[in-house]
Amino acid sequence: MSVVDNQAEANQSEAISAGDGPTMPRTQRSNPLRDPGDRRLPRVPEPCALVVFGVTGDLSRKKLLPAIYDLANRGLLPADFALLGFARRDWGDGDFESLARKAAKEHARTGWDEEVWERLSGNIKFVAGSFDDDMAFDQLASTLEELRASHGIKGNAAFYLSIPPTMFPVVLKQMERTRMADNSTAGGWRRVVVEKPFGHDLPSAKALNTLVDDVFTADDVFRIDHYLGKETVQNLMALRFANQLFEPVWNANYVDSVQITMAEDVGIAGRAGFYDATGAARDVLQNHLLQLLALTAMEEPVEFTADAIRTEKLKVLRAITLPADLSAYAVRGQYEQGWLAGERVRGYRAEEGVPADSKTESYAAVRLGIDTRRWAGVPFYVRTGKRLPRRVTEIAVLFKKAPHLPFSHTDTEELGHNQLVIRVQPDEGVTLKFGSKVPGSMMEVRDVSMDFLYGEAFTEASPEAYERLILDVMLGDATLFPRNEEVEASWRVIDPLEAFWQEQEPEPYRAGEWGPKGSDNMLARDGRSWRRP
Repeated sequence: MSVVDNQAEANQSEAISAGDGPTMPRTQRSNPLRDPGDRRLPRVPEPCALVVFGVTGDLSRKKLLPAIYDLANRGLLPADFALLGFARRDWGDGDFESLARKAAKEHARTGWDEEVWERLSGNIKFVAGSFDDDMAFDQLASTLEELRASHGIKGNAAFYLSIPPTMFPVVLKQMERTRMADNSTAGGWRRVVVEKPFGHDLPSAKALNTLVDDVFTADDVFRIDHYLGKETVQNLMALRFANQLFEPVWNANYVDSVQITMAEDVGIAGRAGFYDATGAARDVLQNHLLQLLALTAMEEPVEFTADAIRTEKLKVLRAITLPADLSAYAVRGQYEQGWLAGERVRGYRAEEGVPADSKTESYAAVRLGIDTRRWAGVPFYVRTGKRLPRRVTEIAVLFKKAPHLPFSHTDTEELGHNQLVIRVQPDEGVTLKFGSKVPGSMMEVRDVSMDFLYGEAFTEASPEAYERLILDVMLGDATLFPRNEEVEASWRVIDPLEAFWQEQEPEPYRAGEWGPKGSDNMLARDGRSWRRP
């Protein structure tokens, strides 16, 4: 049964209003001779299947299945589409459909439409089995082959590995054995989506990359970092390269420093097994924040293509330098019990499943440099932490202060740095902070702010990151996916930090504070302070 009703003009119009382009007359939208580079119209993939391993896990239930429904609701799934779940459950198609329906209804971004779900539910299949079960994988391969005829998927399939990294080798070897990863055998494209963490250090990342590339071709591997699917992260490129206003001052001549913050008010949320073996630096700094840094600092690509953008990001990652004195400019911490939002919360070592003597950091901050002509001498302060006062992710570009020659000291004593702040979450938007005269008979200049909010400037809601990324996988658009060279370059930054921190106790900080005092001292040594989001 088709997911997309080809006669449903409303679906196409809704897709356009949801951020895929402006409304156009019907004749223009349906014109097959339109410019193939015109990205204003909805992009709909070829007929295909999406196979989700670990489909009963939290990521699948809270993000992947709702994203699939949202894409269907926006008319962005192909007319011939199949969703195939694989997990160790004694289920049939109906049991999986019930789980998927519940997950989509609870977590979908778009409104519930029973007709959309009915069309989608007819394309849902389930295969039960463990990852080391040859018969189960033989059945999975057979089911994909049956879907070629029954659902017209033409051999196209994407495989989403929503599973622990330790199981990657087993699953990949099974896919190699059954030749499910072979494009020529399938008669269409076969792609794989790999969730972070991409290894736990440089050697393991290289081993993982080798393993994946042995089974899939390099162009068919999509390493997913959901932060890169967020609308404001993509807007960073538009802000920089579509406007003449910012480029002339986007360099060491005018920028004093850059601060990149990812703060969470939650604890480890029952993930002790994963988090205590990983820590803040490996969990967030190595991927999310270094990717944000690369997008902030990269040069303008020659064209807006995956290869061109990833080439410029890689140049930045390879140019990152660590401070000579890590003891002064690399800080990690661990939260203790404290008060957060009026509630007393326990410390990290009191969390269920965490050893009482754990040295794992829940907070990490470091000063990085970028050894390029554009950024030489500009410090990039990067921090992430749990149990901080509020949830926020932002990139703050702080500009050098003007000489203020016409003004006396008292005129500008309350004036700070001009700032451009890109808010990634939760209040997506951009803030420009600059000085303005205070009304009155005296000359007094203070900071004021101009805010751009996505929710106020546009009537349509921003798609969830997984909507955009899953759609891009099916389209074969790798622009927002790091390639293996980027992953390895990031580990070359993180591994020396981890080696330095290995034998050290993390500095304590109370839940509800903005991290350990050592983090504030790190900036104070440079005559700076953290921006309070």
